Amino acid sequence: MIRLKPASPEALALAGLLGGHLDVAIVAILLGVAVARWAPPEDLPWTPLELAAPVGLATVGKFERAAGDPAQCRAILREGGVAFAEHPDRVSGSCSTRNALRPAGPVPLAPAAPVMTCPQALAYAFWARHTVQPAAEAELGVRIARIEHYGTYACRNVYGRATGARSQHAYANALDVAAFRTEGGKRVSVLNDFADPGPEGRFLRRARDGACRWFRAVLSPDYNAAHRDHLHLDRGRFDACR
Repeated sequence: MIRLKPASPEALALAGLLGGHLDVAIVAILLGVAVARWAPPEDLPWTPLELAAPVGLATVGKFERAAGDPAQCRAILREGGVAFAEHPDRVSGSCSTRNALRPAGPVPLAPAAPVMTCPQALAYAFWARHTVQPAAEAELGVRIARIEHYGTYACRNVYGRATGARSQHAYANALDVAAFRTEGGKRVSVLNDFADPGPEGRFLRRARDGACRWFRAVLSPDYNAAHRDHLHLDRGRFDACR
């Protein structure tokens, strides 16, 4: 008859620890399967980013990763139905247009198809679809047909000063939005309507607030007098939402 040697207290403790870890691992796997099966794709970080999909818990994280990948950035625009033309890389002194294109949507810009970086174009597409149109429908009862702007690229310093840091406009990484034209033909402008307590003002402020999710710097008339007539939207290095 074979007599088994009693397990030591240390071995029993190790076995209990391993068993506990195994139980946790099994629960985690089952939970992961349940989440993957029942959670909507926009809440899952491993599912593809889609312009047409609702904004979910994982959307912004996936958006930021896509914005940093030129090929993925273009693929998401293309798959989202946003037409664009490539713009060649160009350098003019300390100003440049790199990783740039000319988007035609999802809400047309006027002047049409300005040059901007792909991350900026991606931010514009998500803002126009998921912020501007819902805000317009809620506050104005109509959709936006086009967005008027003051430009994207300009080889200049911040505020056009003779010295100082380069503006994000010097890299085609900014957009100055002046007004919105509705499908019914009404023009809602930042200069005339931003402070209005009625639906036009509420729409513009919602458009500003929602832009902060997609752009890094969002400056409005609430920031300073230099922005009294436009919303400055850029994908630069500094975060601001004013």
